[in-house]
Amino acid sequence: MSSTELPSLPATSVAPKVSSVRVAAGERLRTVGLHGITLTVRSRPPAREGLPPALYVHGLGGSSQNWSALMPLLDGLVDSEAVDLPGFGDSPPPDDGDYSVTGHARAVIRYLDAAERGSVHLFGNSLGGAVATRVAAVRPDLVRTLTLVSPALPEIRVQRSAVPTALLALPGVAGLFTRFTKDWSAEQRVRGVTALCYGDPGMVTPEGFRNAVEEMERRLALPYFWDAMARSARGIVNAYTLGGQHGLWRQAERVLAPTLLVYGGRDQLVSYRMAQRAARAFRDSRLLTLPQAGHVAMMEYPETLATAVRELLADTGELAETGAIGATGTTGARS
Repeated sequence: MSSTELPSLPATSVAPKVSSVRVAAGERLRTVGLHGITLTVRSRPPAREGLPPALYVHGLGGSSQNWSALMPLLDGLVDSEAVDLPGFGDSPPPDDGDYSVTGHARAVIRYLDAAERGSVHLFGNSLGGAVATRVAAVRPDLVRTLTLVSPALPEIRVQRSAVPTALLALPGVAGLFTRFTKDWSAEQRVRGVTALCYGDPGMVTPEGFRNAVEEMERRLALPYFWDAMARSARGIVNAYTLGGQHGLWRQAERVLAPTLLVYGGRDQLVSYRMAQRAARAFRDSRLLTLPQAGHVAMMEYPETLATAVRELLADTGELAETGAIGATGTTGARS
């Protein structure tokens, strides 16, 4: 049992199937049953045999689809898989109802141990960044490199625009919000999320917007959607208050893997000012700052991020000799 393992309770319900999840060209989905959890994993067939494995972990309210723009740009470099955390995407809730950062990290560790792919290039965004940080700290044997896009690490002065998300963690607020917004259309909700997460919402294509609305409609039909959101938000808030060796900043200092940190200048959820603190905390880190990006740089500037990942792999000796990538974006500043 790993250092994050906890006993699970028996399953109390079976999650319903509402509608099919969108699968982009070249992707495939599979369901993996593990002790206490069932995970949906999105993957792309590797360009060739022997590529090092990569795993992508999404943020609060997201899913493995959040990585669909980046994964094909890394074909030929890594063997990509993206996981739907318990209660998100197409993964049902965990049997024990644990949506804490540790609970999500335990799910990732459980999957990596069961998959027996060896150590991976681990990616995380927002909540997924906090989860990936914890995984890298407690199980360094599972992580080759770490790429964190706007990781949800504790901030003393939280941005005002992030307060509503934090309030969702309070008991009863999710229910109140559900009743208050019951007449909101999926289109209205998606516009709100896009305005919050993108540095420039105009970057979202009409097709991308339609796909997001379709996915929002699917999620709203899930009976556990708001519970998963509220409990995971509470998990982030609780993780912010932990001190000592379990504190996320302390765990960041314990990470041994070479780390790429990505921060957006227009991020309304994770402050841009935290970039330098993160660069100091992770012992072997490099920083990519994207002044025009918001909270989801892998969706806003996937080519730029892919280039930075390729450089990370090359500089750390993890780049296969025959690896190739078509990313040529140059937006952003390195520091």
